Amino acid sequence: MAERLRVGILGATGTVGQRFIQMLERHPFFEVAWLAASDRSTGRSYEDAVRWKLDTAIPAAVRSLPLSPATPELAPSTVFAALDTDIARELEPQFAAAGCAVISNSSAFRMQEDVPLVIPEVNAAHLSLLELQSWRKESGGFIVTNPNCSAIGLVLALKPLADRFGIESIFVSTMQAISGAGYPGVPSLDILGNVVPFIRNEEEKMEAETMKLLGTLDGTSIRPYAARMSAHCNRVAVEDGHTEGVSIKLRTSATREQVLAAWSEFQPLAQHQLPTAPAQPVEFLAAEDRPQPRLDRMRGAGMASTVGRLRPCSLLDWKFTVLSHNTIRGAAGAALLNAEMLMQMGKLSGTRGARSATAAAAVSA
Repeated sequence: MAERLRVGILGATGTVGQRFIQMLERHPFFEVAWLAASDRSTGRSYEDAVRWKLDTAIPAAVRSLPLSPATPELAPSTVFAALDTDIARELEPQFAAAGCAVISNSSAFRMQEDVPLVIPEVNAAHLSLLELQSWRKESGGFIVTNPNCSAIGLVLALKPLADRFGIESIFVSTMQAISGAGYPGVPSLDILGNVVPFIRNEEEKMEAETMKLLGTLDGTSIRPYAARMSAHCNRVAVEDGHTEGVSIKLRTSATREQVLAAWSEFQPLAQHQLPTAPAQPVEFLAAEDRPQPRLDRMRGAGMASTVGRLRPCSLLDWKFTVLSHNTIRGAAGAALLNAEMLMQMGKLSGTRGARSATAAAAVSA
């Protein structure tokens, strides 16, 4: 593109906000032009306000950017949101009502009927739901969400199997990295040498979001996928990368070779040329002790779902291990890929709709 679209980031100093900034550096579609965080950071430069925790330097173009108030008046037309759920529930509708495209990583609106919950390789067609939103009709703004970090790697592995064979039952037990809890996250004395078998609302979100993601667009709503699912979610002492043990029962029997073929041939975005999309969204590793977070979380630049240990299940049909990078594929990278798809669909523009100025004034009044 000759000119990149100016974008903003809500929650720019947090764990996911930092990933957004890292992944947007030199992005061919988007340029970071506006940052917002908590009130205590307003007016400070990004470099001064952030406790940068990633393994690359803060991009030079962002270091001196001032942190703005988290209000839509001066925000660009497209905003990436990396907010806690309660804050997102309050702020994201304000930005959408003011004419902004809100590309959200929050769970606040994932299950709202007219809000698309999207993995582009899985259900890009669901993006049409955004046209039903009252914000879209009144100001041109909208909200699009990506799924929970534990659901996204799983659903990428399930989608090609659901399409070819159908799935009746899913059992999954997760081993989730501490970075999924944000910063400072889980206290060291709670997690070192330990496993915490509870992550609040995680199992419920994982089960509900999986069925919506695999569901069918039925006119103006999503018909959830008809499968039974049980999730057990655990926090473990791993920095990045969620590992999941999965067992499934298929509707139509499949051989090992057929399952492997479904994964290897799953390349639904091959013709779209989206910069963040992995060439192979589901990678299978034949080694008996893979995937492992330390060795495999960055496959596909952190955007691939890596599977291994495919073997028969004595209770269901097949069992396997899934690994995905929770703050890249499971968070910032997922939202960025959604934005790239929206850009290609012509849903993002450099200016807000004609009605957005009036809407912004109404919000601030």
